[in-house]
Amino acid sequence: MSEDKSATTPDILILGSGMGGATLAAQLAPSGKNIVILERGDFLRDSPECRDGAAVFTGHFNPREVWLDEAGGTFQPNNYYHPGGNSKFYGAVLMRYREQDFSPLKHMEGTAPGWPITYAEFEPDYQAAETLYQVRGDVAGDVTEPPHSGPYPHPPVPHEPDMIDLMDRMRAQGLSPSALPLGVDIDLWLKGGAQTFDGFPNTRGGKMDAETIGLAQALKYPNVTLITGAMVTRLHAKGRQITGVQYTHDGVDKTMSAPLVCLCMGAVKSAALLLASGNADHPNGLANASDQVGRNFMNHNITAIIGVNPFRRNRSVYEKTIQLNDWYLTGGPNGEPLGNVQMLGRITGQIMAAETKLPLWLATWVADHSVHLMTMSEDLPSAESRVTLKDGQIMLKWQRTNWAAHLALNAKLKALLRKMGWPIVMSKTFEKRTPSHQCGTARMGNNPQTSVVDTNCRAHDLDNLIICDASVLPTSGAANPSLTIAALAIRTARGILARAQ
Repeated sequence: MSEDKSATTPDILILGSGMGGATLAAQLAPSGKNIVILERGDFLRDSPECRDGAAVFTGHFNPREVWLDEAGGTFQPNNYYHPGGNSKFYGAVLMRYREQDFSPLKHMEGTAPGWPITYAEFEPDYQAAETLYQVRGDVAGDVTEPPHSGPYPHPPVPHEPDMIDLMDRMRAQGLSPSALPLGVDIDLWLKGGAQTFDGFPNTRGGKMDAETIGLAQALKYPNVTLITGAMVTRLHAKGRQITGVQYTHDGVDKTMSAPLVCLCMGAVKSAALLLASGNADHPNGLANASDQVGRNFMNHNITAIIGVNPFRRNRSVYEKTIQLNDWYLTGGPNGEPLGNVQMLGRITGQIMAAETKLPLWLATWVADHSVHLMTMSEDLPSAESRVTLKDGQIMLKWQRTNWAAHLALNAKLKALLRKMGWPIVMSKTFEKRTPSHQCGTARMGNNPQTSVVDTNCRAHDLDNLIICDASVLPTSGAANPSLTIAALAIRTARGILARAQ
């Protein structure tokens, strides 16, 4: 191993530049502290494939990485390694958890445990994250929208005419559709081509992702250095201190140390690194005296549901502007929560052919005569859903929970679509290879015996380790997690700076 001389020894070393790492860097940069960010991948470059539905949805951009499943099989995960992480491809939904998600919430098949902090404590950080990521939204209309201390920074992304018609049909059924909060400058996005933003890489501008916002803000400061192509392989620790970060760069093993190390590599990768870094002082892996690292893996239950009407064309281009939360907190047999409904990005014939193996002509006809929605239900934490290592390779054991609620939500949406005039309904549940909002493997809590980090995202077992990504989320809720991760990073940065004073 060699010590990396490409940057002076930093005050803060951030591992990963996804929504957690990039937002953390943006908040810490004005302090003047010397910050180095290690990112495994390189910048995502523009190419014709970036707006090619067939390329995007047949795995052109997927890393050539293989994980193991609990049955001993293998699969290729749709995790992305670039500055900005998975947010380079996200649907740009920047939605708050509901206020009730922060307290214990009874579901059909168990109880979500809630958070060790309240929504009221966290709300200012949500507001700050919405400002940073320039969210387009409207607090009016959503029956579950939690209290806001201020308005959204921008009005909602405009609904296309066919989506206005869809909302009218929902309201005629007594429901309350509302604007989906989005980090998209739709005019700028569409200058790059008439294509939806959901699932497509952001290489021509328009989406507010972790690179274009968080990382771009951080790199305006001369005290922040980004090193790309740096794959972190191990953390070195002695006692209660991280003493070095080992990584490969340009084919050479290197190490770097810092008084504060911030692990922001995502729920699976952060847990795997901690487990791989065990030593005599930490035989079960780092930050793992509780035996909770890697456990409580959650991955939303998500199903794509498409309503088809042979006599009605869908003329929309991007489509993803509506959410329906009437069944988020109720709707089950005894009033239990079911989850969120939102639009998918506009499915084209190319995308449908890639996902269904239908011939392109038929896939195009179906796509153009249908509306495209998704259901999302909470996955409850379970100690047996976990990330482990087998011979150094990641093994993911995911046991879906709360499945009955998801089936009930699907049934409600299918019935609604038929009532609204789409007589043919098709559905496809997302597989484990789809990121689907992975979280929970280093959960936050006040008790070091049952959690990995405290409410400031500091590891209970290591004084100079911060974990700030989706791994610390105690629950998955039924909301896209990106805004919550950004808000956690803002809260965490504030705590780091307060302790430094």
